[in-house]
Amino acid sequence: MTLKAYSKYLSYILRHHPEAIGITLDDHGWASVEEIVKGIACDREFSMEMLETIVATDEKHRYRFNEDKSLIRAEYGHSVSIDTQHQPVEPPEHLFHGTAGISIPYIEAEGIKPMQRTYVHMSESYLAARVIGGRHGKPIVYRVRSGDMYRDGYSFRQVTGGMWQAEYIPPEYIERIDRK
Repeated sequence: MTLKAYSKYLSYILRHHPEAIGITLDDHGWASVEEIVKGIACDREFSMEMLETIVATDEKHRYRFNEDKSLIRAEYGHSVSIDTQHQPVEPPEHLFHGTAGISIPYIEAEGIKPMQRTYVHMSESYLAARVIGGRHGKPIVYRVRSGDMYRDGYSFRQVTGGMWQAEYIPPEYIERIDRK
């Protein structure tokens, strides 16, 4: 199994299905590092060193240890209900949301919804949004007028690595910028 495959599996566990290895997350999404390592290592080779490498090299900054590395959590992307404790802050004027082409009619009619996630995720980077959108086919990127939304009373949370969250993005605040 490659390090990338382990990272995807860790994401699956910490964002969506901790029960897959018999662990639970606390109210803020933290899990015991010892339980994570034991749970993953029960049917494949895995160690604390591998976990540290995943966290340190993850380009999307998905994971974070607590100060003594006894706990770990995913910073965003959850489908399980947790409170990540990210506080609302003023966003940049524009953020970007990447998606697959199949979503275009729904997004343009109804806005961007979190679907199976807890929040809608956006990036400060057009390129990062394009990569995210390309995971499930031809990437489509929307520019979100986040500054206007914020001034109109919508809440945003900055997570990590240039990623942002909102509960919902109404269609009047989006513009499709990938038309190729």
